[in-house]
Amino acid sequence: MKPTFKLALAVLALGAAMAAGDLARAMGTSSSSESTSSTSSSGTDADYAAGEKAAKAGNYAEAATLMQKVVARSPTNADAWNYLGFSERKLGKFSDALSAYEKALAINPGHLGANEYLGELYLETGDMPKAEERLARLDKLCGGSCEEYHALKSAIDAKKKSS
Repeated sequence: MKPTFKLALAVLALGAAMAAGDLARAMGTSSSSESTSSTSSSGTDADYAAGEKAAKAGNYAEAATLMQKVVARSPTNADAWNYLGFSERKLGKFSDALSAYEKALAINPGHLGANEYLGELYLETGDMPKAEERLARLDKLCGGSCEEYHALKSAIDAKKKSS
């Protein structure tokens, strides 16, 4: 092979690898077997950005509608499934929330937000053992040092004190 052809192949291979990494980040995953990311570069999707903003503002019905659009277009977007689950849970639609969290975790088992929120769903529906399983999962994922672990631990501790 000529040196210029080898160089061209190397550049193409590098470009493909970089594109694969960008795609993985956009889907809330990584090239490793389990990503612990709870966010992604989903901000390039206007519905995702508006849905995230609505969820953070407490406009859960609007957030759910927007995230349903996102997952219809991008069914492998774990972050969108997570926000959909969060919004449905806040609306009291526990079955729909459970389904959304399970989809997020099927895509990205290490999704910190989905693990935390699923634990909170279990707390809200009275299933302490499953909530504690999610806490143990978060401990394994981040060594107990992430915000999601501490939030779920606090919620579990508060629930135990009030029982």
